[in-house]
Amino acid sequence: MQTPLQELFHAIAQVQDETELRQPIMAQAGAYFVANRWKLWLIDDLPPIDEKMPTLMKRALSLDYNPVLRYLVQRHAAVHDEAILPPGIWQRICPRADHGHVLVGPIVSHGKLVGGIAFTRHKGDLAFNSEHLTDLSALCLHFSTRLETLRSKPIAFELNCARLTPRETEIAEWVARGLTNKEIGAALWITENSVKQALKRMFRKLEVSSRAEMVAQLSMSPKKMAV
Repeated sequence: MQTPLQELFHAIAQVQDETELRQPIMAQAGAYFVANRWKLWLIDDLPPIDEKMPTLMKRALSLDYNPVLRYLVQRHAAVHDEAILPPGIWQRICPRADHGHVLVGPIVSHGKLVGGIAFTRHKGDLAFNSEHLTDLSALCLHFSTRLETLRSKPIAFELNCARLTPRETEIAEWVARGLTNKEIGAALWITENSVKQALKRMFRKLEVSSRAEMVAQLSMSPKKMAV
């Protein structure tokens, strides 16, 4: 009989695309860690840090301000706030009530940190512990392995790109393969910024807000999209 953690490993191995990893697999993982919020994030999906970004978001993404993120980036290892900070200190750093306790782990590909998995609990809930770290480390290994496998697979579907230009269609196909903006730029002999600007235009055309949502919409058949 499989344990809940082994069931998660099996579920991860069965997913067919990155969208499935984000949902429902992450929801299943969130339930396993009894978290209030959870997220799988990829570095390429993070917004650029500029003057338009809200101060709270800037702090969350700052390695100088956020010791949990700094630990993750420097060590590529799972961590929770009370593993590196005295109890209660994290709650002073992060003002969000639903981020009272945080647990994060790395997504690694080809020796590089490409993203992470994060879980949070409310301030009044129990903190994460060393057992959670052990389980998350194992979970991150399976996520990393499956993500790398998915990104190395050729697209198994035809994108419905009628609303996109030929160049935008090329970019969409590379996004569907899981490449980063930098990797897409190298493949198409254009700059990383050109890819970013193209994706912004594509998002507006398709009325979506993320790469995963764009691929999901473009993967739908014309008949389904018309419903």
